[in-house]
Amino acid sequence: MKELIQNQRRFFKAHKTKDLRFRLRQLRKLKRILKANEQLFYDAIHKDFKKSEFDTYTTELALVYHDIEHAIKNLYRWARTQKVATNLVNFPAKSYVISEPLGVALVIGAWNYPYQLSLAPMVAAMAAGCTVVVKPSEIPSRTAAAMKKVLSEAFSEEYIAVVEGGVPETTELLQQKFDKIFFTGSSFVGKIIYKAAAEHLTPVTLELGGKSPAFVTEDCNLKMAAKRLIWGKFLNAGQTCIAPDFVLVHRSIEEKFLGLLKAEIEKEHFSIENDNYVQIINDKNVARLQQMIDPAKIYHGGEVNTEERIISPTILHKVTFSDVVMQEEVFGPILPVITYENLDDAINKVNEMPEPLSCYIFTKSGKTKKRILNEITFGGGCVNDNVVHIANPNFPFGGVGNSGIGNYHGEAGFRAFSHYKSILEKPNWLELPLKYYPHTSGKLWWIKQFFKF
Repeated sequence: MKELIQNQRRFFKAHKTKDLRFRLRQLRKLKRILKANEQLFYDAIHKDFKKSEFDTYTTELALVYHDIEHAIKNLYRWARTQKVATNLVNFPAKSYVISEPLGVALVIGAWNYPYQLSLAPMVAAMAAGCTVVVKPSEIPSRTAAAMKKVLSEAFSEEYIAVVEGGVPETTELLQQKFDKIFFTGSSFVGKIIYKAAAEHLTPVTLELGGKSPAFVTEDCNLKMAAKRLIWGKFLNAGQTCIAPDFVLVHRSIEEKFLGLLKAEIEKEHFSIENDNYVQIINDKNVARLQQMIDPAKIYHGGEVNTEERIISPTILHKVTFSDVVMQEEVFGPILPVITYENLDDAINKVNEMPEPLSCYIFTKSGKTKKRILNEITFGGGCVNDNVVHIANPNFPFGGVGNSGIGNYHGEAGFRAFSHYKSILEKPNWLELPLKYYPHTSGKLWWIKQFFKF
């Protein structure tokens, strides 16, 4: 690991990656090799947890392609020198800001969207001009091997390297000095990453998770809310960091809403065979999720096939904030429904919990929308939809508080892997004597006048 990082640092210090033309060539090359190896990626992820070609393209590869094209189109604008105003104290001078890559970056991906969550941060790092060590999750081992094969054949290890393995390999990587660490995963592991980075004063971006609420008010388009929530929740069998974790629904519409949720599940026919469902990633998570299902509170679903690692889309009702399912992020195909009568109480309950990564509001009321947006702190979200905000590269995507530090996608990703140097450039034809010795009361008077502006 030490030699790998040294080689990447040596390559970075040769300044090759600072050339924008080099970055553009590498980004175009990345897109070509990903497209040329799509079938390999489809086969690998299907073997890992039965994800279909349709879902792999739409939720993983398409987003990475979009990120690459967005970076290619906007790179010169993102990287250009930015002129800023010069204040009177520094007159005469010109002021500008130069972006430069941070250096050697470590990207630690997650298992739930193994391609997207490893490659999208890598694209941002490449656009910024960094060298990158990618550590995919070892849990979907075949997808990690596929990325290793494709990237190592296309790029030199001193520029882009893929390190396979589990906790020992990650631990050894974290002992090295990087110039940037980007991690996607749980808050628990995020704290470990943060501590390791602190030893080297390495800046981090942490994309974590949390219990993302969805508010369903009595004046919303209830049928559309149910349709969109079922899609967003059971996409990838609920193994999505921005999936709605639980729903807060007004008591007056609870029964109708539950009926619409059930009807929508039945309409969609979620199954591996229908290419719209996946396995739970491993036995450990099957057991964890099974413990969350209270048989007395099942409204629909609840079937668990431990051998096939499949949990049917499950709706729980009569749920309270003290239930087991509300004690940690679900991260699976279980949707708890909690009723409320007073919006104040619902907002207060959410605010007592750690800050979520996302929040979703289904309402026709501008007043209700404004209240929830203003009174709940969260990473990002939607009004009258869910999950889809991740597909807009113009948004900075990231969490807040317990759900993450920093953000990426589009220009925000470029900034995440960049340093900005502020430069004040002075001419030689004029120099005011006020800052020089001797310090006199007259000079101080003039200095005070300058600082009034």
